[in-house]
Amino acid sequence: QVQLVESGGGLVQSGGSLRLSCVASGRTLRNYGVGWFRQAPGKEREFVAVISWSGGYTDYTDSVKVRFTISRDNAKNTVYLQMNSLKPEDTAVYYCAADRSNTVHTAEHEYDYWGQGTQVTVSS
Repeated sequence: QVQLVESGGGLVQSGGSLRLSCVASGRTLRNYGVGWFRQAPGKEREFVAVISWSGGYTDYTDSVKVRFTISRDNAKNTVYLQMNSLKPEDTAVYYCAADRSNTVHTAEHEYDYWGQGTQVTVSS
């Protein structure tokens, strides 16, 4: 069993920055890939970013490339999402998810554990 808790969301103006954190407990995340997803009101949940266990591989959806950076600290069982140059269209609930397959995926159905989400709101 893995429990994931996101934090760091909030209200920011367009162009601002936030850093989201995802802390895992219950078991080690060794060999787990960890991804970030988001869901805006009235829209389906979409992939944002993913990082491999080693941190050596990352991937991002096109709309956040350059602006967002995913990283992890395995000693702390924590994954981060640094979000810069935020836009109103980034407004959503952001979720982290862990994948125990020892591979990297962008599809949400590949992930085994999910956090409760943290709200990010970007004003115009």
